[in-house]
Amino acid sequence: MFRAIAASVLLCVSSLASAQWQIDNDSSTVNFISIKNDLVAETHSFGSLAGHIGDDGAVELAIDLDSVETLIPIRNERMRELLFETRQYPTASVSAQVDPAMIASALAGDVLATTVQVGLSLHGQDALVEVPVQVSAQAGAFISVVSTRPVIINAANFGLDGGIVALREIAGLNAIASAVPVTLNLRFVPDGR
Repeated sequence: MFRAIAASVLLCVSSLASAQWQIDNDSSTVNFISIKNDLVAETHSFGSLAGHIGDDGAVELAIDLDSVETLIPIRNERMRELLFETRQYPTASVSAQVDPAMIASALAGDVLATTVQVGLSLHGQDALVEVPVQVSAQAGAFISVVSTRPVIINAANFGLDGGIVALREIAGLNAIASAVPVTLNLRFVPDGR
């Protein structure tokens, strides 16, 4: 009897691991911190994310840059127009490949810490970025991927340094940091939910 139950559980977890998982936008966040005049740090986020984890472990995430939220409407507008230039570059794209066995392990109850190499496409520039994450899951309900420390994105690597200068000048600031810490807390749910 026990063997039959264990086999059923393993079969269920295995089939869930091979399913496609869609991002739950309402339960997911990508945050970044800006620092102005070397003293004031503020947390910002993006409100619209789309993406999935495929049955082969391929991860795709699109961040709608027009959804930037700084809690100040004029600053949102300036970031869209001067920094991200969303008319020309509306999204940031993230892609990665993870081992499907890692997903199966998380769905079986393991909490895994790993570093994932992701491709980041932002403002017409592409780069590889290492992202330390913790992966956990509730079988059949969701997969959680959380950064374990901030990832530092350098604006100059993505051609955003001119936008930072424009923001600094229009806001009358002495400085805006060009190295930006980014954190993520992503939740993926089974496709079709």
